Amino acid sequence: MSETSPSALTVLQEHELVLQQEVRRFADEQIRPLVHDADQQAKLPEEALKALFEMGLMGVEIPEELGGAGMEFFSAALVIEELARVDPAVAVVADVQNTLINNILLLKGNDAQKKEWCPRLAENTVGAFALSEADAGSDAFALKARAVADGDDYKISGNKMWITNGIEAGLYIVFANIDPDAGYKGITAFLVPRDAAGLTIGKKEDKLGIRASSTVELILEDVRVPRSAIIGEPGKGYKIAIEALNEGRIGIGAQMVGLAQGALDAAVSYAKERKQFGRSISEFQGVQFALAEMAIEVEAARLMVYNACRLRDGGKPFVQQAAMAKWFTAEVAERTASRAVDLFGGYGFSKDYPVEKFYRDAKIGKIYEGTAFMQLNTVAKNLLK
Repeated sequence: MSETSPSALTVLQEHELVLQQEVRRFADEQIRPLVHDADQQAKLPEEALKALFEMGLMGVEIPEELGGAGMEFFSAALVIEELARVDPAVAVVADVQNTLINNILLLKGNDAQKKEWCPRLAENTVGAFALSEADAGSDAFALKARAVADGDDYKISGNKMWITNGIEAGLYIVFANIDPDAGYKGITAFLVPRDAAGLTIGKKEDKLGIRASSTVELILEDVRVPRSAIIGEPGKGYKIAIEALNEGRIGIGAQMVGLAQGALDAAVSYAKERKQFGRSISEFQGVQFALAEMAIEVEAARLMVYNACRLRDGGKPFVQQAAMAKWFTAEVAERTASRAVDLFGGYGFSKDYPVEKFYRDAKIGKIYEGTAFMQLNTVAKNLLK
């Protein structure tokens, strides 16, 4: 496995480099042995989830006084990248937890909500982001889920689709409309615990890639929650969702960079070992050029993600850079994984080798947390302002 490139190292501070090395070691030793079976069984191994919590990788930005690691967003991106080098399915579990759920609580939650949920999210509770519906994908605010006031409570009803971490979650951030006549300005975010009466898990999706990451339908039938379950202000859920997804797209970018690096590592290793015509295929210039082009693109993608992270942590505008990074890294991940399969030849088409899975896993990068088309739309709008 190749080491991080020298140019990438120049943008890492010492504590970040230590974190990167620790997570890389963890992923190789504790996650890699589980990857094949987890993919085949389409199930996240309990030992993998337990290990993520024990390593402190599910509460990267949560302050130490609330049980977390007290690090920055950039650190969360490094964690996601290193996990994805080994298994993008495990990486997305930590991604959603850190870049969506934890961030929403930290940025929009009140003191009581943080005190109740942040220690649990850092220690043993998985969170899920419940926004999408059957008719609300790219048009995320065409929500049909409703929340009706009932005394001091709200009753939430509706069906949510494509909910990542849905099976493992102990907490859902559910978006529902409290005032349909107000359109998207009625959308409100609610904290809904797994054991809430009326909440059930529906269909589990049988997916092309990241199969160990659960993706399910969430059914809410008059789920009663107190008014104190509202995150932020009533009717401001649309803003919470937009801001969270802008940050989440950087996390997806980190996942795609890690995936691409994992595919490149596998291709380099195989090229050194595979012999044809009496010599290693790594000696052929065509193979060397292919590997070089892959490495250049992966490095460019990585630095785009790192730049977006630095802007976010520095409190500077980052939406444009996040959209660019999300689009570009998804392109690079798919292209790198595809070329890795090519270099493996027939073996690359077999599930006995890792590049086949990287190729399947890469496709989702152009779809979730904002499709490739939506990222281009964002970039174009910002250019034309």
